[in-house]
Amino acid sequence: MTFGTFFVPGPTEVRPEILQAMTQPMISHRGSAFRSLFERCQTGLRTVFCTKRPVFIATCSATGLMEAAIRNAPTGSVLACVNGAFSDRFSLIAEKCGRASERYEVPWGEAHDPATVAARVSAGHHAVVAVVHSETSTGALNDVRAISDAAHRAGAVCVIDSVSGIRGAELRFDDWGLDFVFTGSQKALALPPGLAFGVATERFLSSGDRTARGAYFDLAEFASGAAKGEAPNTPAISLYYALAAQLECILEEGMEAAWKRHGLMAAMTQNWTQRCTVHGIPMSPFAVLGHRSPTVTAIKLPDGVSGEAVVKAVSAAGYTLGAGYGKLKDTTIRIGHMGDHTAETLDPCLTATAEAIQKLIGKRNLPSV
Repeated sequence: MTFGTFFVPGPTEVRPEILQAMTQPMISHRGSAFRSLFERCQTGLRTVFCTKRPVFIATCSATGLMEAAIRNAPTGSVLACVNGAFSDRFSLIAEKCGRASERYEVPWGEAHDPATVAARVSAGHHAVVAVVHSETSTGALNDVRAISDAAHRAGAVCVIDSVSGIRGAELRFDDWGLDFVFTGSQKALALPPGLAFGVATERFLSSGDRTARGAYFDLAEFASGAAKGEAPNTPAISLYYALAAQLECILEEGMEAAWKRHGLMAAMTQNWTQRCTVHGIPMSPFAVLGHRSPTVTAIKLPDGVSGEAVVKAVSAAGYTLGAGYGKLKDTTIRIGHMGDHTAETLDPCLTATAEAIQKLIGKRNLPSV
């Protein structure tokens, strides 16, 4: 498959040279060679998270660190900010971990109001706020800095899912005074699935109930291992090789440039929907204006056109899009403009998508968009 044809919002497309890096031989994960590899990864990940703190590397999906966020958080109830399918999952995990919780739910596609977060924390005496940075199901972006600040003012900590945010949407862990942030390898980091990354403050690490953390996701064990240049359990060494290779490229580009590139692709996609509408293909981003993710756009389709039909038609043209997710499955498609994609790789995908939808709605003589 030629690079530049896969636009699912996770897993994202991985360049061949990064896949090739995984073919290196096995090494002992308790030896000096692995410690050297681990430190290389740490250097790059600290830049990605904009932190001087150690970055935890877990061999699991990001859902693992989502559960760790709840299990390691201070005791007390959780205010779960819900505005899509993945923030809903965060809420359900809190409940399954035995936490009392309240849902602060807004319509899918909208963002949460920091002032309302503070008011609900105070009224409910919540200890934890759980929020999603970039909601992959809707393409909505929360102002996690303002929400974290609001949680702190009301006496709570804030745990942040930035699974489709990190590298694409600005996030500065240290400067913004965040508590715990996690992400996955398979989104804007443009790596294969299987690794999750997180950063926690010392205060967050020491504030929870050690008896409730379990074993595999005890963040104190990750911190102890990081201090020695080790993973707390057997790591996915092949994925570490890919991570180290990709981080070299991420460092070369720089975070400011990466945030700008993702923002340009998001704007390009939003402008494309406007042109489509002008030319008789009524479409629009699902997320509200002012709160749209730079990494993924969920697009409301014309009436009578299903997401499944669009994905199938675009696939025939050689491009892979994301279907709508959850209750938006039939009425939207999702374009993952993240990772190593650029405006140059995105443009032909958008053209192919417009042509496919033109055929589906029976308008064959429209100007090219």
